[in-house]
Amino acid sequence: MPTTRRQALLLSLALATPLAALAQAWPSKQPIRLIVPLAAGSAVDNAARIVAQRMQQELGQSIVIENQPGAAGLIGAGNVAKAAPDGYTLGGFNDSIMTMVPHLQARMPWDILKDFEPVSLVATVEWGLVVPADAPQKTAADLIATAKQQPGKVNYGSGGNGSPQHIAMALFASQAGVQMQHVPYKGATQAAVGVGAKEVQAAFQGIATVTSLIKANKVRLIGVTTPRRMPQFPDVPTVSESGLPGFEFNSWFTLMAPAGTPKTIVSQLNAAVQKSLADPDVRAKLDAQGLTPRGTTPEELGTATRAQLAKYGELIKKNGITAE
Repeated sequence: MPTTRRQALLLSLALATPLAALAQAWPSKQPIRLIVPLAAGSAVDNAARIVAQRMQQELGQSIVIENQPGAAGLIGAGNVAKAAPDGYTLGGFNDSIMTMVPHLQARMPWDILKDFEPVSLVATVEWGLVVPADAPQKTAADLIATAKQQPGKVNYGSGGNGSPQHIAMALFASQAGVQMQHVPYKGATQAAVGVGAKEVQAAFQGIATVTSLIKANKVRLIGVTTPRRMPQFPDVPTVSESGLPGFEFNSWFTLMAPAGTPKTIVSQLNAAVQKSLADPDVRAKLDAQGLTPRGTTPEELGTATRAQLAKYGELIKKNGITAE
């Protein structure tokens, strides 16, 4: 073999060896950081804590969850994008961060399709329509009737301009042909508490976010956005059957890694997710929080992300939703 070819081969092996060794040895140090760009107590945060606890057993290393809310998730997600692609920094994202926010910002600091490696769609967060516990509205139809009687006077809370709560209610109002006043909070949890405190008259929320408030009789669940009634709340009708036919809405909890993370590490992470979701205890905990276990391949999540990105781009433009 000519010297130049031999040298090139040796150089290529030298460059490849550290990456291969890293992938083979992973995870060999503690901890693994899971950045959740949302407030503690949010639906995605609850899901992340349930699943991460089980994943630790599969991986043999601790997973530390870091809540980094703010700027619609841009900052926390950006910290994941900028992290070393070594499997020790991951992101726990919802579909708002992945497929809504990119359509609401004039300039994005990262690209969801280029700066991240999909690992798995872990669970979907099922949603519900809540009002204060002593509100007169008992169904979605009641809320629509009130909004029609008082155009522009019925207000609703959300986790912020362009948040999933905002988009869900904007779509609801648009389909129902009513005008409602938007009151943005600094997070989904704060908006849910705002309903319980009667600061606002209604909100769409992930069931996981409001479960404790429902049990404490602080808010009343008057509709769920699933195709069928939820087993946890058999007496609560779907929004579709009780006021707005065809209306459905949910959100995602996904696991993402920085772009360039070795495929072997992504595969190990995906396997840990699948095994965790197969655990009856994990499934029961997710179910109790209004979360549906999913589990996909990285490729399936990538395909779903591209489709959802296009879908919400069209919906946001059609409904004139802005982040300001």
